[in-house]
Amino acid sequence: MLFEELTKVIQKRRSHYATDFLDKKIAKSTIEEIVNNGIWAPTHKLTQPWRFVVLEGKHHKSLGNYMANYYRELYDDEQFSTERFEETKTYPKNATLLVLIFQPSSRFQLPEWEEVAAISCAVQNMWLSCTSLNIGSYWDTGEATINYVNNSIKLEKNEKCLGIFYMGYLKENLPKVNRKRKPISKKISWHKQ
Repeated sequence: MLFEELTKVIQKRRSHYATDFLDKKIAKSTIEEIVNNGIWAPTHKLTQPWRFVVLEGKHHKSLGNYMANYYRELYDDEQFSTERFEETKTYPKNATLLVLIFQPSSRFQLPEWEEVAAISCAVQNMWLSCTSLNIGSYWDTGEATINYVNNSIKLEKNEKCLGIFYMGYLKENLPKVNRKRKPISKKISWHKQ
């Protein structure tokens, strides 16, 4: 891949929420290819501190109901309207739900931030893979989402859920978002000794 092509994919990457997804399932082979790109992320001492679980079937409805009820308890009717409550119940229905699980190394005592940084690199690889396939995606790290996973699947005692990576085919004619970054001149400096 040429540098220019990679740059385009990186700059095209953005968060696409589940409301942007079509009712079209992503093939298992495509999900596996995306995750395979994720596991090629750099990891200190090759600890590969991750595992992934795809939530299927009733999880879509259960997760939506869990999130709706969670936010109903947290916010009043003005902050979380009945309309929003009903929308939240069906929010995950068109998404592929990939749980991100942190598995700290049992062989090496590495700082946790290094292991979480490795998982973040894996997520970026998956995000860029999705972008190149015109699949929308985003990383949901909300407390409701993490609590749902903790109550729904078995985690080993040393494991932590780091959220769900949502993926889905995008609807056509989504509004263009004007994404900006500060100029590189504001973010880099050169230091000579």
